[in-house]
Amino acid sequence: MATLVLVRHGQSQWNLENRFTGWIDVPLTEAGREEARKTGEALKKTHARFGLAYTSVLIRAIETLKIILAELGQEGIPITQDKALNERHYGQLQGLNKDETRQKYGEEQVKLWRRSYDVAPPGGESLKDTAARTIPFFEARILPDLKAGTNVLVAAHGNSLRSIVMHLEHLTKEQVLALEIPTGAPIRYEITPEGTVASKEIPHR
Repeated sequence: MATLVLVRHGQSQWNLENRFTGWIDVPLTEAGREEARKTGEALKKTHARFGLAYTSVLIRAIETLKIILAELGQEGIPITQDKALNERHYGQLQGLNKDETRQKYGEEQVKLWRRSYDVAPPGGESLKDTAARTIPFFEARILPDLKAGTNVLVAAHGNSLRSIVMHLEHLTKEQVLALEIPTGAPIRYEITPEGTVASKEIPHR
């Protein structure tokens, strides 16, 4: 069996400022870098050895991945960057403060944009839209590595990872709405040669 670890990037500057980030390239905060270091330490305790790593093309995910691999002493492994793993695009909400957006559009409308499965914000993507790019990429690129027995580390974003977790765990669109993936928190799966999940754990940081 192979190991798959999914990690949401550490806290970014706009996480700290409570803004919708989406595809805007925002760096990690120092707290976010520390989250990544702690994730690396937690994975080191599990004796994880990765053959490949994947990340989005956004700096907060790339930086998180590099910090984790440095902690593990595995900086030399092949890394694939692809925009298929980018965060959900928030369209016209990108850069806006979330509290101010609620005041402008109303609590219920913003909740619908943020947490529904198939309602997109103006000019942006729904979770369904995000899944339409992340899942085909996962099945075409990442899953074959896992089936071949290669351990894989993926550093990406809250919504791109939510869609992958939904796919792996066969969650309904109602179940995925309650799924939260904290910044810097790893999820570890054991994947069978058939590509199914044999076990899941959250390594303690």
